[in-house]
Amino acid sequence: MRIRPIAPALLVEEIADRIAAADPESWPRVAVDGAPPARPGDLADALAGPLRLRGREVVRVSAGDFLRPASLRLEHGRTDPEVFYDEWLDSAGLLREVLGPLRPGGSGRVLPALWDSAADRSARAPYVTLPPGGVLLLDGGLLLGRGLPFDLTVHLWLSPSALARKTPPEDRWTLPAYARYEEERIADLVVRVDHPDRPALVE
Repeated sequence: MRIRPIAPALLVEEIADRIAAADPESWPRVAVDGAPPARPGDLADALAGPLRLRGREVVRVSAGDFLRPASLRLEHGRTDPEVFYDEWLDSAGLLREVLGPLRPGGSGRVLPALWDSAADRSARAPYVTLPPGGVLLLDGGLLLGRGLPFDLTVHLWLSPSALARKTPPEDRWTLPAYARYEEERIADLVVRVDHPDRPALVE
């Protein structure tokens, strides 16, 4: 294993190059995975512009818009780390509305948001059609190891001490879930982000 320090801007360019090298007739499905303090949404957002410059249309989706209704997520209480790990994400909805339509031979018709978890109702988002060659950039936490069909997975890694330090007190009940995840997840690319201005690629 080699750990290679890399400037944030160069990290974005390297990942964008890797995505853009995919078959121009396919829909690359990219997961940017990490606990909230790792800010996976920021990296996914940063990739959108460089990919468009490389001739790839982009659709941005956040796993936070594919949570299950509160009646299901919170059935066993609001602070159960095992339920958080296993049952909060609506994997079936994500597969049906986003990942499935981008499989080979799919329609390319994607629903960017399914559920508004704050209002606990349908997000009422319109469908969008991604042309062939377009890229899905999906951000979120605990995405890997669920059997979801991604073409590239990027995991933003925080050391346990950094994750504990950066997690707000009201969310620290989730830490056991992320500790379990560390033992089970596998990613194509791992980026250490204890210091976000000085990331490092694990190779």
